[in-house]
Amino acid sequence: MAVNAQPLADPNALTWRDWVGFMSMVLGMFMAILDIQIVAASIGEIQAGLSASPDEVAWVQTSYLIAEIVMIPLSGWLSRLLSTRVLFTISALGFTVFSFLCAMSSDLNTMIMCRAMQGFLGGAMIPTVFSASYQMFPASRRAQISVLIGLTATMAPTIGPTLGGWLTQALSWHWLFLINVPVGLLVATSVFTFVHIDRPDHSLRRNFDLFGLVLMAGFLGCLEYVLEDGEKDGWFQDSTIVRLSLIAAVCATLFFWRMLTRRDPLVDLRAFTNVNFAFGSLFSLVIGVGLYGAVYVVPVFLARVRGFDSLEIGRIMFITGLMMFVSAPIAGRLSKVMDLRWMLAMGLVMFGVSVWWLAHLTNQSSFWEMLLPQGLRGFSMMFLFLPVNTLALGTMAPQQLKNASGLYNLMRNLGGAIGLALINTIATQRDAAHVLHLQEQVNWARPGATRFIDNLTHAMTASKGVEAHIAALARVSALVHREALVLSYNDVLLLMAGLFFLAVPLTLLLAKPKAVVTDAH
Repeated sequence: MAVNAQPLADPNALTWRDWVGFMSMVLGMFMAILDIQIVAASIGEIQAGLSASPDEVAWVQTSYLIAEIVMIPLSGWLSRLLSTRVLFTISALGFTVFSFLCAMSSDLNTMIMCRAMQGFLGGAMIPTVFSASYQMFPASRRAQISVLIGLTATMAPTIGPTLGGWLTQALSWHWLFLINVPVGLLVATSVFTFVHIDRPDHSLRRNFDLFGLVLMAGFLGCLEYVLEDGEKDGWFQDSTIVRLSLIAAVCATLFFWRMLTRRDPLVDLRAFTNVNFAFGSLFSLVIGVGLYGAVYVVPVFLARVRGFDSLEIGRIMFITGLMMFVSAPIAGRLSKVMDLRWMLAMGLVMFGVSVWWLAHLTNQSSFWEMLLPQGLRGFSMMFLFLPVNTLALGTMAPQQLKNASGLYNLMRNLGGAIGLALINTIATQRDAAHVLHLQEQVNWARPGATRFIDNLTHAMTASKGVEAHIAALARVSALVHREALVLSYNDVLLLMAGLFFLAVPLTLLLAKPKAVVTDAH
């Protein structure tokens, strides 16, 4: 049975039904990305509700990420087998059902299983939106659609912790998941009713590569676990991390060999022979590091150093989302008159400058000190997402789009996982180094240090009595560790800025995209 990978109707004659169907898909993608981060600010409340330890409750997040990262590259094959409409409907319904079951979970094991299924089923919604945008819309409208998708993909992780914190404080942690139920049912109904862009190819079932799926799950699942828990467990000092790293390496070797030698691979890695797609995927990985890394570092700094709650953090992060909306129409217009390679380079530079600017945090940094760098970071996001989406996917043949979209989105998620693993590792190492350095400066040979301790001891004598000197030393130790933490976050941000600056020359290796003929009928 031949696959009709082309739009079934003239893409220039879009109806309200097409728009409603596509916007519903975008809303579904927003839900799937939002749920990566929505539990971040409320993990303590979930831990208490499930009577779990801090290490155990971390699996509420890890299980979702592992399952999602396995589904994303598989979605291309499933979309060809079932059609975009059916796959997205099943994905939205499954995501909704398991969101409800997450809210009803009364023990940790049930929650972990439901979160894994939620991530696995919901993961198909993310890449399917990217491929559908190229199937449904003509080239003249793709800049507009890329801006919409970019806003959605960047806004979701930005507002996730804030929304989660507000829901938990106003209602309870159960509403982190219950909020998905009405939205998910609406999305599933709308997509099933209005989206008709391709037909299924059920003949693909005859050559389903189960062994390839097992290899891919072993490779990506173990890799995600190692990246998530490696720093916490001491990396290769932990036997579990060693075993899973070996499993990931073996599965990766066999997976790449199988995908490159089969005539009908489950995931077609030959998409990387397209130079623009290969470098576009690399830029997607870099953007993933910056997107998820900055969204992680800034709230953690504000919580650990400034002691802000989720709502206060949300107010500071809000400027980033606001500037995304400001830059969206500007980026959309520029994309029509500007070489996309230069636009991407400009976005990389702006993001790098914003993170470098932010890397001057102090223990007093708050809204006004962070306003401009946070705003510039938000402004730069559309100058990254819009050109890189077009440069990577805009030259792919229609029959390659679904598979390529899965690989492209996988690279962004891997960038986030790799970035967070490196951030945690570097921050821990630099924190220890800064503590050692600062402790060398705060000793009895330093007149300033001794005067400070004596003054602090005198101030505490009235309330602490003979324990005042010990309390003063404890206070100095706390100050040293706080300042070391601030310096370690600045180091991480500087390295992140350096990564974006190093990526700028790579834009010269991209070819200017040419229109691909997508309508053969």
